[in-house]
Amino acid sequence: MTNNKHFFMPIKNAFIITILFISCANLACAGERLTVAVPTANIRSGPGTNYDIIWQVYKYYPLRVIKKTGQWYRFIDFEGDKGWIYRSLVRKIASVITIKEKCNIRSGPGTNYSVVFTTDKGVAFEVINRKGKWIHVRHADGDEGWIYKSLVW
Repeated sequence: MTNNKHFFMPIKNAFIITILFISCANLACAGERLTVAVPTANIRSGPGTNYDIIWQVYKYYPLRVIKKTGQWYRFIDFEGDKGWIYRSLVRKIASVITIKEKCNIRSGPGTNYSVVFTTDKGVAFEVINRKGKWIHVRHADGDEGWIYKSLVW
């Protein structure tokens, strides 16, 4: 009597490797940080246009992907809120969002520089440059300046 165990071993291993590859490919996007790349994007309650719009976000809004379903990303934002966004509305752009009620945006990377403007919590910016604990940012309207790292997510 022959032992079929050795015959099925390569098939079993190939199957396991295939399953692991598919799982890892899907998880590759999980945890990825993306940024809204359009002026306004609808956030939905599920992965499709038939789901309700639960809020809207603006250009440079950062989000962390937690799941991918087809062309839709499930994400979590800086406040822990979750929603769904269509893939074509986001890009891999460095961005931050303010997490404090009042944040000074300065003309240079330090408190010795003048305040250019002040912004509220929840304002998103594109990251232009970094210098130490300071981040050079630009708002979608073109305003730019430097913000301290601890004031953003």
